[in-house]
Amino acid sequence: MNRIIYLLAFVLVLSCKTEKPKNPEVEKWEAQAANVEIIRDDFGVPHIYGKTDADAVFGLLYAKCEDDFNRVEQNYIWATGRLAEVDGEEALYSDLRAKLFMTEEEAKANYEKSPAWLKELCDAFADGINYYLYTHPEVKPRLLTHFEPWMPMYFSEGSIGGDIERISTKKIAAFYESDMELPEMELMQLEKEREAEEPQGSNGIAISGTLTQSGNPLLLINPHTSFYFRGEVHVVSEEGLNAYGAVTWGQFFVYQGFNEKTGWMHTSTYTDVMDEFKEIIIKNNDQLVYQYGEELRPVASSEIVLKYIDGQELKEKRFPAYRTHHGPITHVADGQWTASAMMWEPVKALEQSFIRTKQNGYKGFREMMDIRTNSSNNTVYADAEGNIAYFHGNYVPKRDVQFNYSEPVDGSNPKTDWQGLHTVDENILVLNPDNGWIQNCNSTPYTAALEFSPKKEGYPYYMSRDQENFRGVHAIALLKDRKGYTIDSLIQLAHDPYLPAFKALIPGLVRAYNSHSDKNPKLSEPIKILEDWDFTTGEDQVAMTLAHFYGTAMGSRAKHPNRMSDMERMIYFGTHTDESLRIFEEVIDELSSDFGTWKMPWGEVNRYQRVTGDIVQQFDDSKQSMPIGFASGRWGALAAYGARYTTEGAKKIYGTRGNSFAAVVEFGETVKAKSILAGGQSGDPTSPHFSDQIERYRNIDWKEVPYYKKDVLKRAEETYSPGERN
Repeated sequence: MNRIIYLLAFVLVLSCKTEKPKNPEVEKWEAQAANVEIIRDDFGVPHIYGKTDADAVFGLLYAKCEDDFNRVEQNYIWATGRLAEVDGEEALYSDLRAKLFMTEEEAKANYEKSPAWLKELCDAFADGINYYLYTHPEVKPRLLTHFEPWMPMYFSEGSIGGDIERISTKKIAAFYESDMELPEMELMQLEKEREAEEPQGSNGIAISGTLTQSGNPLLLINPHTSFYFRGEVHVVSEEGLNAYGAVTWGQFFVYQGFNEKTGWMHTSTYTDVMDEFKEIIIKNNDQLVYQYGEELRPVASSEIVLKYIDGQELKEKRFPAYRTHHGPITHVADGQWTASAMMWEPVKALEQSFIRTKQNGYKGFREMMDIRTNSSNNTVYADAEGNIAYFHGNYVPKRDVQFNYSEPVDGSNPKTDWQGLHTVDENILVLNPDNGWIQNCNSTPYTAALEFSPKKEGYPYYMSRDQENFRGVHAIALLKDRKGYTIDSLIQLAHDPYLPAFKALIPGLVRAYNSHSDKNPKLSEPIKILEDWDFTTGEDQVAMTLAHFYGTAMGSRAKHPNRMSDMERMIYFGTHTDESLRIFEEVIDELSSDFGTWKMPWGEVNRYQRVTGDIVQQFDDSKQSMPIGFASGRWGALAAYGARYTTEGAKKIYGTRGNSFAAVVEFGETVKAKSILAGGQSGDPTSPHFSDQIERYRNIDWKEVPYYKKDVLKRAEETYSPGERN
């Protein structure tokens, strides 16, 4: 008997010795996952509940990776300057741009100096993604197999690209390859390419309770972004977080959205937040110095080593990097090395981005804005107290107005330096205007509230360009002298089909045709269709097809004065018609060649197609797609739907950007909202939520938002903790 006992004891000891100890990191992840509950509703939207804010962030990143790890990883490959390691040598100057502004060592230092609460969120960010990868061994990252808590320092303000994308990689390449500036012809080509691009931007509209049926304020959250790069989420903690809205893949805060008491919508700003300083560089005893007043200051120099994939081989390329107190040297302007200055306060920007989501009234929201790092955006705001507001910009450097900062300025003159930041009160601000509404569609702030708007003469010129666009004109016309708003009526207003650009452009073409005695018979019928048109878009509109292709062709082929906005060019083309008939005939011929007839209804040409979860879709006219009646924001469509790129061989237009996530929110005793996504929540083509919202999107049939947990539970499809999903 004793022998049996000893034998059993030996086996037990042996098994204990051979049992693999659990990885402490995995134990930590599992312990945090136990504090998180994820409820997926009937559209796949994750409602994440955590005990602490850090728990909620852990669950948020886990859920976002479930929805589309590919895009989470892509954003950090790009932001951290490692794109060439997967995309090859052509991406080197995107990577160099990232590294010129922050190296990995600097990112780590920023993380270490963060307040303890922010470090906890950054830790939870990394742990949530890494736990996802641990529990999904079948997922094979392109590059990033382990995420680090300092990575959010590269990607802190919320915009998908942010300010840094405004710095030209072609100019960086010209400088770092040959110490030259881009030739004039290349600069002109860049300008033409910029003009031809589908416009970026967004719409924000706030309606006072004095104009609504319920007496409660309404907020339209309507960003125009690349499709599928912002998911819809609801993130809740027992520390006061309860935010719903859009999250850019890989970020840990709701960027555009609402909580029970406040709502915030960002539109890209025309505030001058970036400047270029031409430096006088002198070589002094083998050291580079630059002139600054009466001083000669040393140029900070370092070496940046970048990797890039070439076939199957990973190669390296080394670059010298130069910096003055104005910022990194990024290009040459007027024969001089030029430094680019921009907001680069990643810790403060992350703090502001998260703190914003937890405010419960105007006082707290206004105090949060004092952090002043939301550099690339305006903010349209509404709250349950009844306030509506508009903040034009947030980070605005003070400058000496004798200098023209729209061009590179003389960096050797200390008077051109930034003199700190303007306070929020010094910035352009609208609060509770008497007209009862505020709008911004990336348009001038001086028409944000009609006659109650700020006055241009009250601000330095660099606060904003006084530049209108057709979306702004359209919004004002719809909002003026209207009341009795509801959530549904504001959604309908945001989809109004009228396109003011064509009111400016098309009558000139018709007049030009009718002014000829020897009219071209080929153009007679299409001109008549345009002449009878009411300038509204719709799936059945042949006139919309004709107008879109004509307006696009005029923009790229017709002569016009330099430095015109989209709106100014279309107005110009409407009155300067020398080339209009020739270009319109070319459009008729091209449509006939591409489709067999020029008489194409808009919905037959303008399509939605999502076959794969690829970041860059390959469109195919032979594959299934859906008609969409919306139009480009270039023409004044509030519900923008446009193409930023096309696929070779595809003749039809396939949407790639515009209305992506959108919502209308009503603030009262309880918060109510409706929302919509282009496509669906998931990036997985096998998921039922890959494109389950597109029919609603097409038909302007937005879904109810379940904000309160009792409503979330009624709509629940799945409930689980990270690591437990079947």
